[in-house]
Parts: sequence; C-alpha cells; structure tokens
Amino acid sequence: MMVKKPIGEKAEQPNLAEELQDEHLEQVEAEIVPVVGEKDQLQALQDELADTRLKAEEYLDGWQRARAELANYRKRVEREQAMANQMAAGSIIRRYLDVMDDLDRALKNRPNEGDGAAWAQGIDLIYRKLNTIIENEGVIAIQAEGQSFDPNFHEAISLEESSSHESGQVIEVLKRGYLLGDRVLRPAQVRVAR
Repeated sequence: MMVKKPIGEKAEQPNLAEELQDEHLEQVEAEIVPVVGEKDQLQALQDELADTRLKAEEYLDGWQRARAELANYRKRVEREQAMANQMAAGSIIRRYLDVMDDLDRALKNRPNEGDGAAWAQGIDLIYRKLNTIIENEGVIAIQAEGQSFDPNFHEAISLEESSSHESGQVIEVLKRGYLLGDRVLRPAQVRVAR
C-alpha cells in the first residue's frame, strides 16, 4: 500500500535536494575560490618579481655605467694634469736649454793650461750639474749625428754634399735637440747630406 503524501511533502523533497545541491556548490566554490585567488595572487607576485628584477637590472646597468664614466673621468683628469705639468716643466726647461748650449760651446773651446784650465773645470762642473738636473726632470737628448734625417726630431739647417755620408744622413749637429717624455721639447738643428 502506498501512502499518499500530502502535496506539501512532495514540495519539500525537491527543496531538500536543491538545498543539498546548493550546499555542495557552496562547498566547491569555497574550495575553488581560494585556489583561484591564490593563483591570481601567485601570478601577481610573479609579475611583481619580474618587474623588480627588470628595475634591479636597469639600476645595476646605470650604476655600472656611472662607475665606468667616473673612472674614465678620473683617468682623463689625471692625463690632463700630467700633460699640463709636462708642458709647464717643458716651458721652464726650454729656457735653460739655451744656457746649456752656451756652456757646451764654451767648453768646446776651453783652455787646457794655465788659469783658464781651472776656470774651465768649474764651468764643466756647472754644465754637468745642470745636465743632471735636466735629465732628472725626464729630458733626454736626441741622438742625431750619423742618423737618418727625421723631420719629427730634426730641423735641417743646410743640405750639403758629402762623400762620407749617405743621402739624407745627418752630417753634424749644430744645436742639440731634446725630448720630454715622448714629446719633442726642441728639435735638433742639423746639417744633412744630399
């Protein structure tokens, strides 16, 4: 026998199923929403990390460039200061080279006997002392006699016929030339063979 249920009860059964279904959906949503939220949060953190790495690389690159520019600036300033010091020293030393030339000419014709010989020895001592001072400043005499003429280091005063020299060879040095470092302080004045 079948008992008939009132109409109200039939209405309750679908409600119970719907409630269970709704409850199950809520439970699934509760589990899914945090996972989806965690995935979104994870993606946001990964994006933020990528942006931070890009900025860090950009800052590192900028820092390295600034550091290299500073090193280059320091080197340039040191080179400029060295050049300025060398030019200042060169202009002062150039004035004393004429005195050295005069002493050199005086010693070529020095007397070997009498009172003049003692005087010549004093002049020779002064000449050597001045030469040492100039050499200590980094000044080097240009070796020219017997060398091939080089317009970078020599200034030709005359071209002459010479049977004992090849064409373009320096016959005689009239005035010594000098280098200060790698720069010509004064070219050597020379006579050159044709």
